[in-house]
Amino acid sequence: MPARKKTREPQYQRCIDLARESGLATLGVMTNQVWHDDPRRLAFVLARYKFVAKMFEGRARVAEVGCADAFGTRIVAQAAGRVTAYDFDPIFVEDAGRRASAAWPFDVHVHDIVKGPLPKRYDGVYCLDLLEHIPRRREQTVLANLRQSLRPAGALIVGTPSLESQVHASPQSKAGHVNCKSGAPLARLLRGHFSNVFLFSMNDEVVHTGFAPMAHYLLAVCTGPLARRAR
Repeated sequence: MPARKKTREPQYQRCIDLARESGLATLGVMTNQVWHDDPRRLAFVLARYKFVAKMFEGRARVAEVGCADAFGTRIVAQAAGRVTAYDFDPIFVEDAGRRASAAWPFDVHVHDIVKGPLPKRYDGVYCLDLLEHIPRRREQTVLANLRQSLRPAGALIVGTPSLESQVHASPQSKAGHVNCKSGAPLARLLRGHFSNVFLFSMNDEVVHTGFAPMAHYLLAVCTGPLARRAR
């Protein structure tokens, strides 16, 4: 970019200066596919991260499980003290590491939550678009591992497409969505591991407390991790 290039309005000169100094930021490999195939879906995805960021604002140590390319993780890092992101696929972890920013740092590691809890305990753990990929026979194991990754006063946020939304899902999404749930069954499942479960509905980028069967996406905030699964 030519050094002498100037914007007509001086308040926008930082746009040019930053691009010249740091280059243009790139999308992650998964986010790139979303931007290419369904651009407006990116707004919905980032809104979910904004919800997590507001819920976990000020928490010292937060972990994301199932981060994929971790493109939205920076939004949570803007609010929490320190964020660590995990995914079981090394391809996504490597991509996230290549795009790391010193301005918004977070760690990213390979970890399979099916196989065990996270290596550290956190004040908050969140997973967006993870549970629907877990076979039902393993969902209790995954939730136990998530619960055991929390400190005693920690909270878990689970985000997942609703079962009702699947008639509108793309073929690519349906291929991986093996365990979508309606709102009430999701809440029951989570109450087996947490004393308190607060269920929210989401349509497009709007989070609300409306009728769960009409929700495209479900968000559950869980507090009071139980010492062991409730029977």
